[in-house]
Amino acid sequence: ALAMAMRDSGDVMEWGSDGPPVVDKHSTGGVGDKVSLALAPVAAACGLRVPMISGRGLGHTGGTLDKLAAIPGFSSDLDPGRFRGIVDELGFAMAGQSDRLAPADRTLYALRDVTATVECRPLIVSSILSKKAAEGLDGLVLDVKCGGGAFQDLDGGRSLAADLVETARQMGMRCTAWLTDMDRPLGLGIGNAPETAEALACLAGRGPGDLREVVVALAGEMLRLGGLADDEVAARSAAADALDSGTAAAKFAAMAEAQGGDPAVVGDPSLLAAPAGHVEVRSGALGTVASVDSRGLGAVCVALGAGRARAEDEIDPSAGLVMAALPGDEVVEGDLLCTLQGAGDLDSHADAARACFTISGPGATVEPRRLLIERIGD
Repeated sequence: ALAMAMRDSGDVMEWGSDGPPVVDKHSTGGVGDKVSLALAPVAAACGLRVPMISGRGLGHTGGTLDKLAAIPGFSSDLDPGRFRGIVDELGFAMAGQSDRLAPADRTLYALRDVTATVECRPLIVSSILSKKAAEGLDGLVLDVKCGGGAFQDLDGGRSLAADLVETARQMGMRCTAWLTDMDRPLGLGIGNAPETAEALACLAGRGPGDLREVVVALAGEMLRLGGLADDEVAARSAAADALDSGTAAAKFAAMAEAQGGDPAVVGDPSLLAAPAGHVEVRSGALGTVASVDSRGLGAVCVALGAGRARAEDEIDPSAGLVMAALPGDEVVEGDLLCTLQGAGDLDSHADAARACFTISGPGATVEPRRLLIERIGD
């Protein structure tokens, strides 16, 4: 009832029944989570309409709108008519929440920090679903991140996913949630330009395998919920084809241009916001990278200027880091662990970044990663 009341405090988009299915995705947030940038154009290339309304980052996790701001000229501030027009023309658009979309959520969200209710489960669920329901969706896929770089552990993620899926069902939305691992960052880039560059690499059929795996799985889930694929295998195959054929990349370029950005970044990520400097962070020991502190690396990126400690903070879209060593890698003293980028005194953050890599004795065993942990819902 709370989520429905918040939805109905403003406009609710109506798309009609004569067009493609309308399906969106929401992530609970994690370090290096650039999935939306690649996922939305893949889903659109496969025939869905994706009215993706996103947010800005706060704390150790980044926001989709901040990543898009690394594209020269890109604007996420679209009036409802323009937003709908781009979705109708291209299949998707990526914009910020307007004043007319679930305005009650804005008021309650502003109150949660000062009333110690940021982690209140009913307010979390109603905040997420009121905005998504206001998009007029036929289906919603949730990416619930679990682990050290997320906001919840596995048990908490499973409970949150169940609450979200059941509430969405009662609101009339088909909904599925995937629990995905966030004990280590997703991909190698953390920060706005590094993550956008990595998403563009994914759209070009390259990039880290873990990012591609999540994009293909979630896109497949969107196609299944939208009725455009009969089963999981066919759905994932269609999503992979959209990446490998270049159709998803072309969709992203067209969307970027429609929203004032430079479409050439798709073929040349060096056109993204460029950092003033780089600092290499190297290992001080011989051994095996046993683990990586995702939250700690996220905090380093915030300190570099890639994120916000407070909502009103300005960000440096070029700031962040790129990892060179992952859990299971063998390193010797002097090997590169990661590269920091941005402006200011980067050297002062090197020790904090180095401390995020736990190095055990040579040959130590590291448990293989289970990236897609569990599906909950429809």
